Amino acid sequence: MEETLHDHAVVPRTDEEKDKVLKRLKRIEGQVRGIQKMVEADRYCVDILVQISAIQSALKNVGYEVTERHMKHCVADAISKGDGDDSIEELMAVLKQFSK
Repeated sequence: MEETLHDHAVVPRTDEEKDKVLKRLKRIEGQVRGIQKMVEADRYCVDILVQISAIQSALKNVGYEVTERHMKHCVADAISKGDGDDSIEELMAVLKQFSK
């Protein structure tokens, strides 16, 4: 992994936050397995593409959720401590990657 400003979250995720994200990721994992089965069964390409699109959307939504939490906790904390510029630069670099 690349070097980051923080090794640990400023405010640890609650169990509820973790469960919500993990449930979504497990659902996405199941969708990916479903696509693998569709390919093995030689399903119609458009059906596979629709499922791929659904997975991309689901992952993007998980990313937005994690980003929002990061901004509300980690970035806000860095700003209050006077380290906001570095934190914002780090986030912007990740967002540029995320939006590719």
